[in-house]
Amino acid sequence: MNTYDYAHALAKAIKSSPEYKAYKESHEQLEKDSSAKEMISDFRKNQWELQQQKMSGIEVPPEKEERFSKALEIMSLNMIVKKYLEAEYRFSIMLTDIQKIISSPLEEIISQEMVDQLQKNKEQQKE
Repeated sequence: MNTYDYAHALAKAIKSSPEYKAYKESHEQLEKDSSAKEMISDFRKNQWELQQQKMSGIEVPPEKEERFSKALEIMSLNMIVKKYLEAEYRFSIMLTDIQKIISSPLEEIISQEMVDQLQKNKEQQKE
């Protein structure tokens, strides 16, 4: 079996996984409920804005953080939204784990490149 065959088998296994099935089902339920879908959309927009501010070094006012936390609490009261977020989280954990496994062959190469770069930097500093 070649690498591409394994990749296709992995894709099939992902589609068969309970995490994928739960995520897909919760997504379908979300699509049927416009208010739940809007909640998620607004939440994602606010989440993105907060992340952008933090990454830009802009201090986020505490009241804005608090509003975000309260919105998350309110969203968790909606069972469709709650199930969707939980399923999305479990699915993303699975994908992250798979990505770590798949990328593990690169660790040796990347680690050696980092060592080489550090040695090169030290040599340049001595000059």
